[in-house]
Amino acid sequence: MPTPPPADVIEPHTWTNEIQTRAEFDRRLAGGSLVGLTIQGLRLDLAPIPDLTSVEVAGTLFVGCRFASRQVGADLVRRGANVVPPFSGLPYPTQPPHLYTPEDLAAGFAEGGYQAMYDNRVYAHFRDHGGALPDVREALSQRLHDHGVDNALADATRAWLTAHGPQSVVGVMGGHAVRRGSRSYRMAAVLGRELARAQRLVVTGGGPGVMEAANLGAYLSTRPAEDLTAAIDLLATAPDYTDHDRYTAAALRVRELFGRSVTPPPEGTEPLTAYRADSTELATGDLDWAHCGGLAVPTWLYGHEPANLFAGRIAKYFSNAIREDTILRLARGGIVFAPGRAGTVQEVFQAATKTYYGTDGARGAYVFLDRSYWTEELPVESLLRPLLASSPFGDLAGTVHLTDDAHEAVRLLLG
Repeated sequence: MPTPPPADVIEPHTWTNEIQTRAEFDRRLAGGSLVGLTIQGLRLDLAPIPDLTSVEVAGTLFVGCRFASRQVGADLVRRGANVVPPFSGLPYPTQPPHLYTPEDLAAGFAEGGYQAMYDNRVYAHFRDHGGALPDVREALSQRLHDHGVDNALADATRAWLTAHGPQSVVGVMGGHAVRRGSRSYRMAAVLGRELARAQRLVVTGGGPGVMEAANLGAYLSTRPAEDLTAAIDLLATAPDYTDHDRYTAAALRVRELFGRSVTPPPEGTEPLTAYRADSTELATGDLDWAHCGGLAVPTWLYGHEPANLFAGRIAKYFSNAIREDTILRLARGGIVFAPGRAGTVQEVFQAATKTYYGTDGARGAYVFLDRSYWTEELPVESLLRPLLASSPFGDLAGTVHLTDDAHEAVRLLLG
């Protein structure tokens, strides 16, 4: 029987030798040594261009950084540094210094519609280069990108977890095909709103349907309830996610009417799609994004689905396996399962495996929205309760709850 990994294997680590902002880089550079540091995704070709000719760089790793010339990188290697430059010809950064925002993913839509937006251009590139089975060059690029997202996600969630603890992160799972304006959509939106108002970080899989609804509720959590109703009614004019242009346009219209979910980047900084070097708006003390939309963790494996544009921060991966495990690892405060099909059922039992073996430590409630769906149409409860009752950590069947009321679901999660 498997046993839980040691605590130091699963708990997030803080690496003090990783440099991801220009301000921290300049501070270290002024000290005359970059020895042993990892410099990630910085634009060192932008003014003021740093003078690296005399700084100590033995064992320094530059990953995805841009230099003023090739000669600069070659000189660093000659003096003992390791340089992994950004790969050319890619529509995405090989070492993103921070998470995506809705503005990043939607960039280009105003000029050319859905086909021209950043999110879809990356997906088209993903498909053209082998999809889930890319060639070696593309595979290395994608792995570097996803590692950068890992780092950025740890940075973005650190302040929240420090302030609120791991039990404050709640996952919301459910069907991607749930139509805007439907009962299930409205219930998930109310759930997201109430969780955010209760100081819970809402995390979803970043897709349409239930996932979009939960992030939408968190996005509008500081506004009156009638604003959420009005937003859903507007979105319901484009209810089907397969109608990509109208679906995306409606989301952007809601954002335009109800405001931005995050503080705009400082004046003069570049968008992530252009390898933004300055990350001051993403400092660990900035939690605006968590209160205004929460977190989404989507994947380009499902890039045929339009982007969910209501999360405050978006950790978008190429690897679906990493993405799924990341969501469940973060959601230590419990998970809500709205009606869904095979993907949602897979997530139910993937999460149950973590709970059964205590893989990530103590976890919160499993709340299933729509009692008849989960007991009659897909009777997951009848399998889940006896499984969790036999956990090596005791009878955990009591963590499973069924309800038809979003407000009751929130009460169950708050404990």
